[in-house]
Amino acid sequence: MSQDLKAIIKNYKEDQETVYNSWFVNNDERLKAFRSIRRGVFEVIQDIKTGNFGNDFKGSSLEFVLNCITEQKQVFKGASHPFYWKPKLRIPDIYENEENKLAFGQFLEKCINATKEEQILKEIILLDKKKIKGLGPAVASILYFLHPTIIPPCNTAIVNGFNALFKDKVKLGSWTEYLRMREVILEKNNELKSELSNDLGAFAGLLFDVGEKKLLISDDHISEEERLKIEKKLKKRHNEVTSAMDEEDLHTEMQYHIMTIGGSIGYDVIAASNDRSKCHNGESLSFISLDKFPALEVDRDTYKTITLIDAVWFEKGTNKVACAFEVEKSTSIYSGILRLTDLHFSFKDNPPTLYLIIPDNREKEVLFQLQRPSIKNSAIEIYYILFSELRNNCDAICRFGENKEILKKISKSAC
Repeated sequence: MSQDLKAIIKNYKEDQETVYNSWFVNNDERLKAFRSIRRGVFEVIQDIKTGNFGNDFKGSSLEFVLNCITEQKQVFKGASHPFYWKPKLRIPDIYENEENKLAFGQFLEKCINATKEEQILKEIILLDKKKIKGLGPAVASILYFLHPTIIPPCNTAIVNGFNALFKDKVKLGSWTEYLRMREVILEKNNELKSELSNDLGAFAGLLFDVGEKKLLISDDHISEEERLKIEKKLKKRHNEVTSAMDEEDLHTEMQYHIMTIGGSIGYDVIAASNDRSKCHNGESLSFISLDKFPALEVDRDTYKTITLIDAVWFEKGTNKVACAFEVEKSTSIYSGILRLTDLHFSFKDNPPTLYLIIPDNREKEVLFQLQRPSIKNSAIEIYYILFSELRNNCDAICRFGENKEILKKISKSAC
């Protein structure tokens, strides 16, 4: 089986449109999602502790966490569905049942603070014993973002892929079955660690592609009808990958415009650490960017988060942050807001000006997010600029702008 699996993994890694290449290794948003989701889980825990969680998925802090996860697309599509409140079935029973709600909050708190595998597994077993209706292994998709080397995500396609690959019959919705599947995943991943990664997202992506029949493990006994379905799925996958590439190009274009403006009006500028090799119209962001991110007097985790902000302007020759910009496409606007607020609270005495750069059709969404109580009550002012305004006015601002205040001419706020 190991030799067969090696050949399948080889195909998985060589196909540029598999989950491995389009999500696991070539997706900057994947790395950013971990901190946003972790912060979101802390908010869920706090809301449950203080009685502010509510009695529906819609509008809850849990919805934000699942939105961040589903925006990872591909392997996590549909991850939020098991958490939708289904009133007739009373599932998942963590909204109206206060005891179950507290149990879920305590489970998340113990898992997020866990440092060892056995601690997490113990909490899963204890949660399973509570028999909370509708609260099954879909939770593993949340736990993956807290402990990616310990907990593989779980959904229908992953289970189907596992069963097809290992000739098994793992059942959906059972924690016992999930844990059995996890043991095999860990064993095989450990055997073939050099082929994939310690991060179980790589192996889960393989199972997902097999489960979706976007990665074939055998051509034997495939009917013409099944072949046509597979071809349709492959075409859909191609379109999704192409669309993601177009979005990435647009993201880089907006970074390029905002950095060009900053450099033209006298600021030192820098792109996110994982974006500096990108190009717009043949011009690399690294050529208009500082070579490295200036040292800042903040803790290591906050510093790492700040270096992932899409673009930052510094006062010339200093490490004083003048402006910070998050470019949002189809990803969570709120996760970008979190990175900007991290920066704000790190320099409360002299805060930088904060901006979101957003597609024109997401203006209503950004206004909604900026009105969230956690942002509104913090008195942090975050401006936003539409893609069209930035693109259309870039050259004029470069020519006539004198300082960062010029951006107020093309920006808006929720106030």
